[in-house]
Amino acid sequence: MSIDRDRRLFLQSGVAAAAALAAGRAQAAPQQAAAKDSPGEKIVVGMMGVNSRGKALTKGFLAAPNVEIAYVCDVDSRAVEAAGAMVEKSQGRKPQLTGDFRRILDDQAVDALVVAAPNHWHAPATILGCAAGKHVYVEKPCSQTPEEGELAVAAARKNKRIVQMGSQRRSWPAIQEAVKKIQDGEIGRVLYSRTWYNNRRPSIGFGQEVAAPEWLDWDLWQGPAPRTAFRDNLVHYNWHWHWHWGNGEMGNNGIHALDVARWGMGVTFPERVTAGGGKYRHDDDQQTPDTMMVTYDFPEQKTITWEGLSWSPLGPHDSRFGISFHGTDGSIVIRNADYTMYDMQGKQVGETHSDRGGDTDHLADFFNSIRTGKLPNADIEEAHRSTLLCHLGNIAYRTGGVVDIDPSNGHILNNSEAQAHWGREYEKGWEPKV
Repeated sequence: MSIDRDRRLFLQSGVAAAAALAAGRAQAAPQQAAAKDSPGEKIVVGMMGVNSRGKALTKGFLAAPNVEIAYVCDVDSRAVEAAGAMVEKSQGRKPQLTGDFRRILDDQAVDALVVAAPNHWHAPATILGCAAGKHVYVEKPCSQTPEEGELAVAAARKNKRIVQMGSQRRSWPAIQEAVKKIQDGEIGRVLYSRTWYNNRRPSIGFGQEVAAPEWLDWDLWQGPAPRTAFRDNLVHYNWHWHWHWGNGEMGNNGIHALDVARWGMGVTFPERVTAGGGKYRHDDDQQTPDTMMVTYDFPEQKTITWEGLSWSPLGPHDSRFGISFHGTDGSIVIRNADYTMYDMQGKQVGETHSDRGGDTDHLADFFNSIRTGKLPNADIEEAHRSTLLCHLGNIAYRTGGVVDIDPSNGHILNNSEAQAHWGREYEKGWEPKV
């Protein structure tokens, strides 16, 4: 089956028409509550982005009880066909296939939009989804800029929608247990948390400007981002390393670690962010740093650090990813889906506690929130606060190394160069609005 290219409601007037249409529907019908009528009621979803992470999420949604995937959407026609076949085989009913996610927004039978497109799409699609009356599961980071994060929070609250970010560790039992021990004072007063991510990424080379492949809708892939020529080394992953679409390793993996650190430390906004490092390993098109150290100082006299090495696999505590918490009476180290407690001499206390990881618990929390109206574990407001740490670290790195922050709201103080990165420019007609 070929991708349905019907954009009958949107071709002439762009995304503004979609928002206006959604607003009109909301006014024409009784205002919906955030909760479904019954805990057992089926939840109907539309998948936006089914390559890579989106493919994994599609499998997760298919495995969930009483959930139907009604739409599969991607600007890559190959991915749509493959994911559509997978969904049909699993649920016995073929979903609608489309290259334009706004078809999902226009269908009032759809309860939730799943946003697994590139970073520059996360907040704009979330905002449009909320305006169209959809609950939203959005991949991390929840925004590409701080301004977008604030708008996404406002959209969720204004439209009374459930928005969950894909920071799965918030729902992993062992990590929840570790955070409870930290917050209950079992390692004393926690003053410092260290986060890290290590990998051995290859060079992305130097891309050439060529015509976009026939299977890719390059215009809609860019969506809210100002238009650029297609280059042959961007799709489907290396856009992460360009500021125009991505947020570097901070937004790619740092968000997972920093979210747990902020959660465990019980802090919200820092008062100072200091960043250093650079792009050292490869001579190629990558713009974002491959070596990065960021320090977040909080008004509660607590500090979180982030260390990202995209080219060296050896990480602290023999782990490529982790978070350590250091208290006055001991420490806790989280490695992936397990944690270990240590005393003040660095001796392990008890056994390592571990549990399952993956998406199952996090998706179940999302569905439960839709059905009950309670805020999810990674509610958009908490998601924004953690994502903001990534943005502030990147902004400090790009503008001289240090930014002072208003700890009451996370905004940058007395630094016009840094403040200029709070938002971004958009392709005309795609500006997110609440």
